[in-house]
Amino acid sequence: MKWGRYALNGAAALALGFILLPLIFVTWLAFFRQEIPSFPPEGYSLQWFTAAANNKPFIDGFILSLQVAVASTLIGLALGVPASLALVRHRIPFGPGVSTLLLLPLVMPGIVLGTATYVFQIEVEIATEIPVMGSLGGLIAAHTLVVVPWVVRLVTASLAGFDRSIEEAAQNLGAGPFTTFWRVTLPSIRPGLVAAALFGFVTSFGNLEMSLFLVGPGRTTLPIAILQYLEWKIDPTVAAASLIQIVLIGTAMLVTDRYVKLSRVV
Repeated sequence: MKWGRYALNGAAALALGFILLPLIFVTWLAFFRQEIPSFPPEGYSLQWFTAAANNKPFIDGFILSLQVAVASTLIGLALGVPASLALVRHRIPFGPGVSTLLLLPLVMPGIVLGTATYVFQIEVEIATEIPVMGSLGGLIAAHTLVVVPWVVRLVTASLAGFDRSIEEAAQNLGAGPFTTFWRVTLPSIRPGLVAAALFGFVTSFGNLEMSLFLVGPGRTTLPIAILQYLEWKIDPTVAAASLIQIVLIGTAMLVTDRYVKLSRVV
């Protein structure tokens, strides 16, 4: 039993190290002094962080990605929470099929989803003559499509473990349906909501495949800006920009977990 436990821990450590290896190399590369990456490094410098901060396409792409991610996360929460309540609390027709349909974008390849969304928006534009393709609204709508599954999955998990007798007690004391939801249900499923918002935001912010099909002229998200930069130059600027994103997202997760325990639903 003792050696088996050591072997299991060793295998887990090797798997974790393999997963973290790209992150370690990206972090290391961001501090290289030379412009063309080579090993061993000639020295270390912080100049690439300054270059990333002064790169206008990166800044514009960051702002657009932030706007789209925030908007799609809020819309995804507004759509996903009622859908989760309906799936858990009510017997809707074809409930399992609806649940599978809502979670489908999680397992569908990004290229396939991007192509399908591109064709759908073109058909909508032809049918309605509304300029959807290449617009900011069309991009937000497409990103909402990949946020909703995270909301449904995590909020449903929170609702599944929720004791409904607390709601019944609140209603017996005179609370209406909205008051019960706002004062009782919502605080109880808060970890699921926060986790859904966090994972949905990260998924939208880093989305590349769908954005490549749907961005319009003059609009470039940060992942696309990084891809375009790599077409012409290979230097540690991209590693520095990626490390900044990793630090920001990691900090947000640590701060969030400090107040809302994400381990309860993740």
